[in-house]
Amino acid sequence: MLTLYSDDHRLHHAQGEMVGGEFQPCFEMPQRADHVLARVKAQQLGEIREPQDFGLAPIARIHSADYLDFLQKAWAGWAAQGNTADFLPGVFPARHMRAKRPDDLYGQYGFHSFDCFAPITAGTWQAVYTSAQVALTAQREVAAGARSAFALCRPPGHHASADVMGGYCYLNNVAIAAQAFLDQGAKRVAILDVDYHHGNGTQSIFYERADVFVANIHGSPSFEYPHFLGYADETGASAGEGYNLNLPLAAGSAWDVWGTALDTACQRIAAYDADVVLVSLGVDTYKDDPISSFKLDSPDYLRMGQRIAALGKPTLFVMEGGYAVAEIGINAVNVLEGFQGV
Repeated sequence: MLTLYSDDHRLHHAQGEMVGGEFQPCFEMPQRADHVLARVKAQQLGEIREPQDFGLAPIARIHSADYLDFLQKAWAGWAAQGNTADFLPGVFPARHMRAKRPDDLYGQYGFHSFDCFAPITAGTWQAVYTSAQVALTAQREVAAGARSAFALCRPPGHHASADVMGGYCYLNNVAIAAQAFLDQGAKRVAILDVDYHHGNGTQSIFYERADVFVANIHGSPSFEYPHFLGYADETGASAGEGYNLNLPLAAGSAWDVWGTALDTACQRIAAYDADVVLVSLGVDTYKDDPISSFKLDSPDYLRMGQRIAALGKPTLFVMEGGYAVAEIGINAVNVLEGFQGV
């Protein structure tokens, strides 16, 4: 299996985040991608290649012009004010407030964010831009006939919507790749999000569309981030009614429960009969993940890959979450090896 990867991900390395009321090192760190890449090499998964640059146009098919303008200019504007620390938002257009984009840079950040877990650093734009190009290059390989490809994206993307960042995510890599498939002739695309946290951004982007079926298996938002999206009664709207499937699970869910949910998602994807399947590959479902509560073990990820392979569809894997850094490479590559072995 071809892996697409770029060292540009290291350009985004935030100073820290608030955890338990204390400022601590970020869980989303460069070592995540480094460990996955090392495992890809150790297991001789296949060729590793640098991404091509397809420009901003395919990204703009998903993300709004105002949002992309803000992402590109935010750090320069922040630094021009004499700041050197990471740029973070502090005010948001919550209920009973007007959702009007301010002229002020700080106000724009809040307008384009839903939390404080997507800091902007000097290298953030280049890192997220290249991460999207990694996904687009892998997409092009699958569109050209490859059975599968692995986009080792960092930063991740599935929490980012058309004009809002959050949850370590800025550009929605899997959505950008899905739209590219459609723009190149695919009629129906399926996205399977196996990350512990609901892919709220991906859901919102495609919620009113029938050409992309989105399935999420995740910790219930009744107790888990992102809290305000991901319930089972969210099934799509307008033309998209019936094309969104949420499978929220209880804390402590292990493979017996999780694997059953995967079967349900795969059955719905098979019925949809997509031309291609994209997998938002988060492995924070692991039993020792520091910010999650599921109980999957490393051999379970082999089973996950095997079940996805049984769909018999061209498949693009796009890296998302996973914060047990020592095991992230084993678990992510186990999915890919399980898929390849079928």
